[in-house]
Amino acid sequence: MPNLLRIGRYFLAVPLLVFAIQYLVFGKYLGGLPPMPPWAQGAGFGAYPVGTLLLVTSTTIFINRRVRLLSIVTGAWFVFCFFVFHLQHAGSVWGNGTDRTRALETLCIGVGLLALAALAPAEGSVALSAGANRKLLLGSRITFGVSMAIFGWQHFMYAQFLVNLVQTWLPAHAFWIYFTGTAMMAAGLAIATGILTRIAGIWLGIMFASWFLTLHLPRVLAAIHNQDEITSMFVALAFAGVSLIFAASTEKSIPAT
Repeated sequence: MPNLLRIGRYFLAVPLLVFAIQYLVFGKYLGGLPPMPPWAQGAGFGAYPVGTLLLVTSTTIFINRRVRLLSIVTGAWFVFCFFVFHLQHAGSVWGNGTDRTRALETLCIGVGLLALAALAPAEGSVALSAGANRKLLLGSRITFGVSMAIFGWQHFMYAQFLVNLVQTWLPAHAFWIYFTGTAMMAAGLAIATGILTRIAGIWLGIMFASWFLTLHLPRVLAAIHNQDEITSMFVALAFAGVSLIFAASTEKSIPAT
């Protein structure tokens, strides 16, 4: 079995690099670009420090240096953005599928980074007890799992729209929407409860990686300048990485101080 944690790290680092480039090139908060919603304050200035943070975090994950420090900082920032910025429009997040999806994408990547921090070796002054690491990993795992269950349920809520996204060469489009929605709910509940987390994380990671290649990549190639499509493609890859990180958490001892 390949090293799931290493693969998950790389799958997460690549999207962070892409998001960093988007922030730095466009200099604003784009719709759907984690972690900042487009209505957040300070976009004209804030896009550049956010992009720089994502760039540095991606680099540290690639080179496997200071992973714990940057993952904690950036993961905490994503979670902060979910509660402070996305939930400024809490009614819309609750009632609108697009805003709910964007908010939960930010939250899931944030807790994925926190889980990676909990599994990373202690370096320098960034040290937590083994018990604190376990609590951090547990909270992150539950949050991610519940979010995946919500994403799965949305496949049933918005099935009529989602069938239009299924590849044309696949038969029975509606079946695939309901099948993937059920699979996401089952995997999310498995990860949240800690039951069959490894298997659920591996298959969820494979599913998101396959979506990256077969669903999102063709859409990006057909509309290469559409930043929403690019963002959605790399969110799928980030979710694949986070899923594999949680799968790896069942086989890796929790580092202590």
